[in-house]
Amino acid sequence: MRGITLLLAGAVLSSCAAAPQPGRSAQAESHFQQLLAGKVAGRSAACLPSYRARDMVVIDDQTIAFRDGGRRVWVTNLSNSCNNLGSGHYALVTRNFSSNLCRGDIAEVADLSTGMTVGSCVLGDFTPYERTPG
Repeated sequence: MRGITLLLAGAVLSSCAAAPQPGRSAQAESHFQQLLAGKVAGRSAACLPSYRARDMVVIDDQTIAFRDGGRRVWVTNLSNSCNNLGSGHYALVTRNFSSNLCRGDIAEVADLSTGMTVGSCVLGDFTPYERTPG
């Protein structure tokens, strides 16, 4: 009986495992590389002040960048995919309880034509990429 319980537990756990995410498309990768060209990654931060998050660029369903002037770009990788976010027909909606976007905040994906929520994802750390002086 104990063997059956362990087998069932293993089957349940294996069914909950996340499926591997598809790779970034060539077009998305090219856009991402252009955005980061000439910039070097800095130390990641848990939060990004909302005034720095005004110019959002969707790279793909798992990667979002925020332009902070011409010298810096902040990149966050979502802990799970925000399906179809990169298609252009959806918007990312966040509800801030402070003046920051932070790791662990839940963002919803809304259909632009209906306003309905069609999914959600969780923000990761924010990594700054800065243009080096010179």
